[in-house]
Amino acid sequence: MFQSCYDSEDHKFLSRRCIWVNGPVIVGAGPSGLAVSAGLKAKGVPFILLERASCIASLWQNRTYDRLKLHLPKKFCQLPDFPFPESFPEYPTKFQFITYLESYAKHFDIMPSFNETVQSAKYDETFGLWRVKTVSTSCDRTEVEYICRWLVVASGENAEKVVPEFEGLEDFGGGVMHACDYKSGESFRGKRVLVVGCGNSGMEVSLDLCNQNASPTMVVRSSVHVLPRETFGKSTFELAATMMKWLPLWTVDKILLILAWLVLGNLEKHGLKRPKIGPLQLKNSQGKTPVLDIGALHKIRTGKIKVVPGIKKFSNAKVELVNGQKLEIDSVILATGYRSNVPSWLKENEFFSEDGIPKDPFPNGWKGKKGLYAVGFTRKGLAGATLDAISVSLDISKTWKEETKQKKKNVAARHRRCISHF
Repeated sequence: MFQSCYDSEDHKFLSRRCIWVNGPVIVGAGPSGLAVSAGLKAKGVPFILLERASCIASLWQNRTYDRLKLHLPKKFCQLPDFPFPESFPEYPTKFQFITYLESYAKHFDIMPSFNETVQSAKYDETFGLWRVKTVSTSCDRTEVEYICRWLVVASGENAEKVVPEFEGLEDFGGGVMHACDYKSGESFRGKRVLVVGCGNSGMEVSLDLCNQNASPTMVVRSSVHVLPRETFGKSTFELAATMMKWLPLWTVDKILLILAWLVLGNLEKHGLKRPKIGPLQLKNSQGKTPVLDIGALHKIRTGKIKVVPGIKKFSNAKVELVNGQKLEIDSVILATGYRSNVPSWLKENEFFSEDGIPKDPFPNGWKGKKGLYAVGFTRKGLAGATLDAISVSLDISKTWKEETKQKKKNVAARHRRCISHF
């Protein structure tokens, strides 16, 4: 006869385990966690890789729309020691990138512990070790405590969706979803859809809706930098990275804005105001990524994607904007971004800020105190995560080898003393 997971307190007690990890515990099996794992594998360092979902790169597999492609050329998005296949296009699709990550994990023999959600991670001052408590998302709700010398936080900047509160949204009556649940505009054919947010996700969702014969209206609440994905046949990102080797940031920002004006024209007349701070400076200081246009601007110019200001309140099948305009709409898609979830489980307040990002900016935000590390919080995408992963795996492997060598010496010395007694 079937017995519920919660029928017995004895069952719950017996399900608790304590595991010593002779190496680091890595939290998160996305690109950052995989990159660290591969680096440690190459150095012969044991580790445990924890993942709350049932697959690697769950953000890419479960929370992205079907039309998504990498915004940057593939050479800037590949993980250490494993290039993309030559047959892949310059901007791989979401599905190609997932295939690449699965091949990466297989190549380096990385086997995460899936369906384990970290509830808390705390440094034990008495023993000088990290205590990482997890609970299984499977039926038995198994609880495990991992004891380790090092903790690597690789859960990412985009672990949880951001859902703002809007007056009257509960009275709207139509469909409301976050962009993480959006897959395709096919089901919105013929519908009037309000897209809240004008970042890369908002722009691409609006474009996809338009291509599926829906009628999208995009809410632009503040200023936004829009750059062409390519400038005169060259990746804008690659062009900026090259200029940064020789020129100061403010100069590169000015050049990018001039090029954007030449290629895209004046966007303010279409409701897209540029911030006063340059795109690279804004990215570095506030983590706001510039939009790389892949076709949405053309739809905006032709009026197929309407741009409106911020929202005042919702009512039954309607939205009122801050300028007093009222629109009749059928559905709402919240392209309002993501945030780190580190503060909810990491019991530490020196290394990470309240918003779950290391306090020290890139390139110094990968190492904390007492064996704490972070990967993938650089605000520089996969390229920044790769650099962090290399630094972390090298640093841990160096210490691990020194401590392992010292332990072997101590064991050998005790063995010699023991023999001499006979």
